Amino acid sequence: MNIPTSLRRAKTPVVLTAAVLLAVSACGSAEAGPDGSGGEGEEPSGTVRVDGSSTVAPLSTVAAELFRAENAGVEVTVGTSGTGGGFDKFCHGETDISNASRAIEDVEASACKLKGVEYQELQVAGDGLSVVVGKDNDFVECLTVDQLRMIWQPGSTIDNWNQVDAAFPDRELELFGPGTESGTFDYFTEAVNGEKGASRADYKVNEDDDLIVRGVAGSEGGMGYFGHSYYEENKDELKALAIDGGDGCVAPTTQNVQDGSYKPLARPLFIYPKVSSLEKPEVAAFIEYYVENNERIAEKADFVPLGAEQDAELREDLDALKAKRES
Repeated sequence: MNIPTSLRRAKTPVVLTAAVLLAVSACGSAEAGPDGSGGEGEEPSGTVRVDGSSTVAPLSTVAAELFRAENAGVEVTVGTSGTGGGFDKFCHGETDISNASRAIEDVEASACKLKGVEYQELQVAGDGLSVVVGKDNDFVECLTVDQLRMIWQPGSTIDNWNQVDAAFPDRELELFGPGTESGTFDYFTEAVNGEKGASRADYKVNEDDDLIVRGVAGSEGGMGYFGHSYYEENKDELKALAIDGGDGCVAPTTQNVQDGSYKPLARPLFIYPKVSSLEKPEVAAFIEYYVENNERIAEKADFVPLGAEQDAELREDLDALKAKRES
């Protein structure tokens, strides 16, 4: 898979992981083998450890819930350390699968190689990074990329909507967004400001997307950005803006994300399974389930499902993962 350079950046872990850990509980199998993973021909049992992107977490959580309904002996834990924090844990052998809202960065790949951690990248959904305002905002429907840059670029002092457009009212502009540990921050800053990590710092930072939702919804002049699924879950309180990337205003709909017209904020979402973890039947079964049911999982979690070509590529990548395990 060809991954744009704009999706690559290294990160460090965040403290939020333990506090935001989501677990799909399960009971163990009475017939499991001594290692708790189940014997040959038996249903898998044990624990699958997933961590990483807070954007991808709801997708993997839905996958875990659906999988658990058919595999009661397996527990799947889904943590939210952020994309970079997740890769840090993954490369240190703490997890089986890393969720990522951008591709693994060269420095992270090197860290995994140093620790002998082999993996396979699997794109499991698409996302339209959504720029949102409060539901009661009645004066803005679309922003150009130039306007977004003017607001979010390093050193920007814009703090009123009428500085963005003279037609907008005299209203305080209150900004909310993810911190530097987030793959969403990486993607947005490069897509809008032209450089990964380049952003004004005087905005309300939160690694928890739900708190960004609350902040924007509760602010008369608020604006923020995050993955589209969080907008879908909270669209009664928020309005997603159309973005003009040079060809007119385009809304972050499923069709526009899939066909690439929602630019430059359409992006792929990934999971990275560890090759050695496939030796555990519960991990192998979960990954197989995730891939085989990716459309159902994406739709249930309010994510953008893969197109036909992307789905075919996902299945090829799964075959590549299995081949690595057997080699």
